[in-house]
Amino acid sequence: MNPIRILTVGAGNMGRSHALAYNDNPGFEVVGVCTRTAESRARLLSELPEGIAEYDDFERALIELAPDAVCVASYPDTHFLYTKLALKAGCHVFTEKPLAETVDQCRELVDLAKSKGKALVVGYILRQHPSWIKFVEIAKTLGSPLVMRMNLNQQSYGQQWETHKQLLSSVSPIVDCGVHYIDVMCQITGSKPVKVSGVGAQLSDELPPENINYGHLQVTFEDGSVGWYEAGWGPMMSETAFFVKDVIGPNGSVSIVATEAAARGQSSSIDAHTQTEQLLVHKSRVNESGSLEQDDELLALDDEPDHDELCRREQEFFLKGIRGEIDLTEHQNSAIRSTEVVLASDQSFREGRTVKLF
Repeated sequence: MNPIRILTVGAGNMGRSHALAYNDNPGFEVVGVCTRTAESRARLLSELPEGIAEYDDFERALIELAPDAVCVASYPDTHFLYTKLALKAGCHVFTEKPLAETVDQCRELVDLAKSKGKALVVGYILRQHPSWIKFVEIAKTLGSPLVMRMNLNQQSYGQQWETHKQLLSSVSPIVDCGVHYIDVMCQITGSKPVKVSGVGAQLSDELPPENINYGHLQVTFEDGSVGWYEAGWGPMMSETAFFVKDVIGPNGSVSIVATEAAARGQSSSIDAHTQTEQLLVHKSRVNESGSLEQDDELLALDDEPDHDELCRREQEFFLKGIRGEIDLTEHQNSAIRSTEVVLASDQSFREGRTVKLF
């Protein structure tokens, strides 16, 4: 079977890791790299085999290379256009999140992929993490309704803050990161989000007036479950309780205990963002004397892939989608659903009202 010829777009943290993942996978062949600047291309190409074509114009790369697939890991405001162009050209597409800037755009891309018979996969990296899979599995045993508490604040400065400021020109932290955790909440509850509220704040005069670098959303599900997610970027962010991931239900709770990842100085570490290390499982059942029947259980997690390994697993999933070995319907529907929630949160903040989803 011939390898899938792929064009990669973007050379940031995600673009680099995905390009290296394709290079390590015999099912793919990287035929082109497209970035905005020659410097970013040169850095990435230095880690790849010689002879790979380089471009600063996506449409020209698409026409000249005629690849089988495209990886879109550029800035969020380009995802919809590049994915649409690639699908129309008959390519399979892996795109980083968010899939698009509106729910209608997300639906348009999913419908286009189906009409073209092409795989469309969105970079929900936590879905490939064995420890997060276990976290979801345990959370599903806690009964209903559930309370889900999650955040990821990043004390970024220097080059990381410069990168965040560029991202903030087109997306808020809640929209950029929140889709991961709303997706997790939807997996756990198996229920439909029905109501969303959001708040936000701009904590830096380095940003345009309408842009925020801190946000907090609250979501209510049809089964009565509730969840919140918080995200903030910048040198002003506190590292107190910046890494909270737990679920509480009638039957107890499960929490991610990431001692190293949640330590001071780790909030802006890319690898730390997906680490779990241990799960703390608490059962609520009490005996006749009113004491807890079971001690809390701390589960050590041996399979702890780093960021690059998770990207390799994402591309293995993409390859299975291309080959028709997996049904991508649920994956794509979740991408639409989680985008709807985070965009509703942004709408709630800007309009000063709770947004109901129908």
